[in-house]
Amino acid sequence: MSVWDDVVGQSQTVATLSRAATDPAAMTHAWLVTGPPGSGRSTAARAFAAALQCPQHGCGTCRECRTAIEGTHADVRIVATEGLSIKVEDTRALVQEAGLRPSVGAWRVVVVEDADRLTERAADALLKALEEPTPRTVWVLCAPSLEDVIVTIRSRCRHVRLRTPPVAAVAELLTRRDGIPEAMALYAARAAQCHVGMARRLARDEGARNRRHEIIGLPLRIRSVGDAVGAAADLAGLADEEAGASSAVRDAAERTRLLETLGADPQARTQPPAVRAQLATLEREQKARATRFGRDVVDRALVDLLSMYRDALLVRTGAASALVNADSADRVAALAAALPAERLLQCMDAIGEARERIGLNVPPLLALEAMAVTLQVPHGFSG
Repeated sequence: MSVWDDVVGQSQTVATLSRAATDPAAMTHAWLVTGPPGSGRSTAARAFAAALQCPQHGCGTCRECRTAIEGTHADVRIVATEGLSIKVEDTRALVQEAGLRPSVGAWRVVVVEDADRLTERAADALLKALEEPTPRTVWVLCAPSLEDVIVTIRSRCRHVRLRTPPVAAVAELLTRRDGIPEAMALYAARAAQCHVGMARRLARDEGARNRRHEIIGLPLRIRSVGDAVGAAADLAGLADEEAGASSAVRDAAERTRLLETLGADPQARTQPPAVRAQLATLEREQKARATRFGRDVVDRALVDLLSMYRDALLVRTGAASALVNADSADRVAALAAALPAERLLQCMDAIGEARERIGLNVPPLLALEAMAVTLQVPHGFSG
């Protein structure tokens, strides 16, 4: 067993990080781990933190390994925001903590799982810590790509890049780690396009599989502007539904826990001003979390939608490559018959543009409506 077992399909990165954990000459004070969504950036970062704390450099079974990966080790700090950004005040507190010497381990390790969400001022605050590194402190920043991190920060980090893991490697992980049957694991890995977290969810959640099935069926149903508006509303509604279902119970529990911590009565009709201020702060954080989650759901839906046009283009051009939606080959063939290659590319561009617009804070429904109008199939099509 090793801390690297769950970092699948990343042999080169594992070799680089494991060597750094054992060889002082290969070590540096700041690392930047990049890779596409689902490639295992945070998994690799946590494994590296564990290897740095472990007396055997990553055995995977000792207390140091387990607590480092879980984020409960005294000298390992995991920062993973559920909001839209990491604020400057949070970063300043983090920099102050990073300036302390390790208390029980060999290193003080700070893992920032969403370094691409640092605000400009937060990035400036972090830059000072990277320019004047504290001995025995290691920063591990994670981001989708180099371009998502400001140049002054990435120039002070050693870069390691993850790639999209192979389908077989993701399926093997699901079977080995989660006990998922091989056939289901293979389907989930392929449908999730090797996004490890999404593959696990698809394999274990029938509702997620049903929602994906509905999404990949949309292209053949958009035959008019009215259909396009309806499809956009369906996609936006899906995000709202998932965000609401995910947050309702957790939000209520967090509110109750906060009131108990403050010694307030959860059943009281009104609360003292100090308590109301704390509740308002919590509600803002919960709203930001719900907004981010909703956008992530929409983005994932658009990735699934994009896979249909990608597969149809492969079929249309006769390219010899495996289909993402092999289980829906009839739908893929019908879409390939409905649209020429040029139109399929236009549809793919429209989906990509919608993702960019939503990432730039355009209201999702507006971006989805503009996209869906481009996705119309011919009126006379009977697929």
